[in-house]
Amino acid sequence: MRPLAVLLGIVMGSTVSIAVGLALTLVVFALLPEHTDRIGEEFGPLLRTFATMLLAAAVAGVSFLGELRLRPWRHLAHAALLVMLAAVVWLYWPREPG
Repeated sequence: MRPLAVLLGIVMGSTVSIAVGLALTLVVFALLPEHTDRIGEEFGPLLRTFATMLLAAAVAGVSFLGELRLRPWRHLAHAALLVMLAAVVWLYWPREPG
C-alpha cells in the first residue's frame, strides 16, 4: 500500500472513531432526560461537533477510496480533506480569552 493511502486510512479511522464517540455521547444525553437542565446547554455544541466530525469522516473516506482506486478525482478529494481538516483545527483550536 502506498504511504499516502496509509496516512489517509489513519485520518479516516481517527475521524470515524471521534464521530462514533460523539454519537454515543449523544445517545447517553438522550437517555438522561432527568438531567436535561444540567446538560441542556452542552447539547448544541455537541451536536455541531458531531456533524463536523461526521462530515470530516465522509470526506476522509472519499479521499481514501479515491487514493486506493487511483481515481482521477482523487487529488480534488485530497484537497477537500485538507480544507476540512484545516477548518476543524480552526474551529476547535483553543483561543486565549480576551
